Amino acid sequence: MIINQYNGNYNGRISVPGDKSISHRSIIFGSLAQGETYVENFLMGEDCISTINCFRAMGVDIEQKGTNVSIKGVGLKGLKKPDRVLDAGNSGTTIRILTGLLAFQDFESVLDGDASLRKRPMSRVSDPLNMMGANISCTNGKYPPVTIKPTQGGRGISYVQPTASAQVKSCLLMAGMYCDDVVEVIQPSISRDHTERMMKYFGIDIALEGKTVSIKKSAGFKGKKIFVPGDISSAAFYIVAASIAEGSDIVIENVGLNPTRTGIIDVMRSMGADITIENEKLLNEEPIGDIRVRGSQLKGITINGDIIPRIIDEIPIIALAAVFAEGVTDISDAEELRVKETDRIDAVCNELKKMGALIEAKADGMVIKGSKNLTGSDVKSYADHRMGMMLSLAGSFAEGETRIDDVACINVSNPDFYGILDSLRR
Repeated sequence: MIINQYNGNYNGRISVPGDKSISHRSIIFGSLAQGETYVENFLMGEDCISTINCFRAMGVDIEQKGTNVSIKGVGLKGLKKPDRVLDAGNSGTTIRILTGLLAFQDFESVLDGDASLRKRPMSRVSDPLNMMGANISCTNGKYPPVTIKPTQGGRGISYVQPTASAQVKSCLLMAGMYCDDVVEVIQPSISRDHTERMMKYFGIDIALEGKTVSIKKSAGFKGKKIFVPGDISSAAFYIVAASIAEGSDIVIENVGLNPTRTGIIDVMRSMGADITIENEKLLNEEPIGDIRVRGSQLKGITINGDIIPRIIDEIPIIALAAVFAEGVTDISDAEELRVKETDRIDAVCNELKKMGALIEAKADGMVIKGSKNLTGSDVKSYADHRMGMMLSLAGSFAEGETRIDDVACINVSNPDFYGILDSLRR
């Protein structure tokens, strides 16, 4: 893909694709419910399609019409043994949450994924699940494929997470629905809570006290109607683009404003971005609203501590914002970035540095000195959708021509990324 410099601003009203995390969970809980679950504004990205295909392989009837999905739930014990390996594709959410869900089913299953997913650590979920009585093995004790053998029920656990992770937390909560005793997850800092909110919406017995989440064995629940709000992680790219480009004024409609996800808004405001929230409401336990962004002068800040889990997916695009900010931006406590779709610390630093950014990697983050100056270059997305989108925007702000080796990966979360961007340039 060739990206040319764009010297204009961004104006207009847009919607972004449905939230990826909530889309995944709508399929998971809809499949386990009794009766039909109807989902509106589902994200038809490759990751979420992987989740659909896994449940279809276990006997769940799922119909897709545009961005609407209907799921005929089979109940907590109604899944069938798949006749093939369950392919999670590139989706860490799919493989990790399904490992918890399948840990105490009465059939054997194998979970696998693409070459990138096979490099992502699974022992962070298999170890605590095995402590609960599961029989799970990973390749070399750590990586996919993951083999799950049936066991006689699970036992409760009080698990202290070494690192905040919504995927690990969700995995253990899913397994907890099948355990006779209480399963308790103690978080070092609160990670995104879409699983807890959807469990509450479906009437599952879950409790939250401070940073501790606990769940009791579920007796079952009925299907619901779900509206998936726009994904704030997708909105983040347009938020940054409009903030950087002088004279911009955009509104992103019906975006999810879950407080565990709005760190991007907090960080950008701290950097001086002009962001306001309009038309707030609550649907299926998730806060939703419109985000208005105007062009502004950004400044460098220090980013660390408890906010990191709330922006972990947005750090690549925050790094680009920092390039166009006055002063230095220092990001720490983000070592989790090294085990994402790629090592996002090294990837962000290596590729932006090729374009002339003053950026240096640290073990747990990066330091960026604002220069407001980029030059087109040949860059790599590492088949990582967030890298592909960030570099596309970097190219549009860079002098000359930027060539990105692979942008097909963007389809994982935002298949219409370029179409939405172009609509704001008219």
